[in-house]
Amino acid sequence: MANKPLRAGIVGAGYIATWHADTIKALPGVELAAVCDMSAGAAEALAGGYGADAYRDLHEMISKANLDAVHILTPPDSHKMLAVKCAEAGLHCFVEKPVGVSAAETAEMVAAGRKAERLMAAGHNFLGMPGYERLKQAAQSGALGRISTAEINWCFPLPPLRSGPFGLWLLREPKNLLLELGPHLFAFATDLFGPVEVSHLQLSKPIALPGDEVRHQGWHILAQVGDVDVTFNISLVETVDDRSVILRGSTAQARFDYASDTLVIRGENTADLVVNPLRAQLSQGWQHLREGSVNVFRQVTSLNRKSPYGLSFRGAVGSFYDSVANAKPMDARYDMATAVTVMQSIDDALARMPKYKAPARPKGKPQPKVMVIGGTGFIGRALTRDLVARGHDVRVVSRGRTGPFADIQNHVETVSVSMRDVDGMANAMEGIDTVYNLAKSMDKTWDDALINDVGVSVGVAEAAMTAGVRRFIYTGTIASYDMSSPEGSITEATGYADDMTDRNMYARSKAECERQLLEMHEGRGLPLVIARPGIVVGIGGPLQHWGIGRWHGAGAVRIWGHGRNKLPFVLIDDLTDGLIRMMEQDGIEGESYNLVGDPMMSARDYFAAIHDHMGARLNVTSSSLHALFVSDAVKHMLKVALLRRKGLTRASLKDWKSRAHFTQFDNSKPKNDLGWMPETDRDKLIAGAITNANLFGF
Repeated sequence: MANKPLRAGIVGAGYIATWHADTIKALPGVELAAVCDMSAGAAEALAGGYGADAYRDLHEMISKANLDAVHILTPPDSHKMLAVKCAEAGLHCFVEKPVGVSAAETAEMVAAGRKAERLMAAGHNFLGMPGYERLKQAAQSGALGRISTAEINWCFPLPPLRSGPFGLWLLREPKNLLLELGPHLFAFATDLFGPVEVSHLQLSKPIALPGDEVRHQGWHILAQVGDVDVTFNISLVETVDDRSVILRGSTAQARFDYASDTLVIRGENTADLVVNPLRAQLSQGWQHLREGSVNVFRQVTSLNRKSPYGLSFRGAVGSFYDSVANAKPMDARYDMATAVTVMQSIDDALARMPKYKAPARPKGKPQPKVMVIGGTGFIGRALTRDLVARGHDVRVVSRGRTGPFADIQNHVETVSVSMRDVDGMANAMEGIDTVYNLAKSMDKTWDDALINDVGVSVGVAEAAMTAGVRRFIYTGTIASYDMSSPEGSITEATGYADDMTDRNMYARSKAECERQLLEMHEGRGLPLVIARPGIVVGIGGPLQHWGIGRWHGAGAVRIWGHGRNKLPFVLIDDLTDGLIRMMEQDGIEGESYNLVGDPMMSARDYFAAIHDHMGARLNVTSSSLHALFVSDAVKHMLKVALLRRKGLTRASLKDWKSRAHFTQFDNSKPKNDLGWMPETDRDKLIAGAITNANLFGF
């Protein structure tokens, strides 16, 4: 590469942006110079960790940042406009998949790049995995013989289908699920064999989203490429992870697992009838051992910077910058011209979908008196719907302009305003009587938590005071309590430790939010009431609930601790009832309420009930909290000493024990003050939490 580093910019600071930023940082001769996002907070948070400049306006970033290339990571329906604009400004473009929402749109981007003489790359990153390159070599060398069939699978749970957030682009229209996931699958087939001709599409396992929308969680596509029959399988229910490419040839069968970057080839051997099957199994066993050992060694020595997913980005992004630096054509795997072929096959598959007819929507303009911040999350959605059911119109604050309330849009309005904008929040609260702040920020350092969680929560409270709201209800968490001992019980009077520096970031940050909001109540009259939900379960909640244990896919979980102590479960309907009672009850400003149900089930009881009532036996094991504490301490040391990470905190042994919820709760206060009556019947708790909760998606 040239002596002068290539300057890269990122447009869109969402989840995937961190993977791109880490990849850019790892590549020699490339530096991340700028990040642009409509949310100034998101842009600043990402840029700050990499020494880059933050922008809210793309034109400003282009004119000031002196970039060579940009990564476009925004929602797919904005890719074409942004890519064309950047190419015309003289920038090379790396565009996340799906590159466009159709082949025609993708072709327009290709044309813009050619006109501007700029490279246009497609983010088909799985093609950059070392294991895939070995698979392709085996296929092309004839080592598999004549390949007759290919099976390409994406069988991996998609929790937003069941528990949200439902405002994601991939859930806005039925076709978006294939547009989001299909490029990976079709890119494999296209790169291995050529253009894919689709012959059949079958949809299965429908699921109803809020607002009477229906999405299908099973997609089965039959296709051909020359003499090769290709099957694409997508399964998004709670299923064992199977993201694989399977090639069946006359000599051997190859299975490439692109979730773990492993390749195992099963071939025939010439041993006699008795030894033959033994040799076949031993061969596969040794291959599994080799592949697993290589992955472990690679991840340990790189401190997980070379995870399979991380390697896929290094392959794709590294190839892009190699072409940029050396003024050579793009590798065909990542050339956007190839993406046009991929998207054409997806267009052909979508043409076989049943025609979608949106359900009828009610008319009428809401007159909200209640605001829910975080209203598109699990608790926020249920609260908003419960409020409407009880006769209240609601204003929901969301980053997007739409929410999962189309069927009750005459009673719910969604506003898009930054929670960092105190004046904007105060204007949004005009005419509002009660504000629920359910928002949370998941930060890695305490400095970030002070800005993104504590600072934002205080700013929202300032807006509430400016707007003159009658009641401000903030949701903290029971995780802030010390629950490490089975002795005694916790009430609202228990309080938190004076020193929270040894607690996990979420528990510590929420406690600090409460402390500063209480100071505003006591010193300035903020009409504050604090709610602390327990482990919330019920319809719309996830199977893989991390309040119960550490999950390893849908079928395996390590319970926090031994799992025999009763947990503070609360049904979602009971929780929203408690939250609404906190709005209705007079004279409770300054009070806090632990909204936890009566102790009825342990973690082991919960998973036993899943087996008994749903017929699913999960792999459930207990965990040593001491061992988890030691392991975390070692990881912390490595991050600080070797990766030079700053601002990290390390949870104490008490914090790890608190995750097991050893200490029981006394929920007398919300019962006495609010007249709250959470479920006390164990069978009804199981029905609400498990039987009727659609935990598996079907």
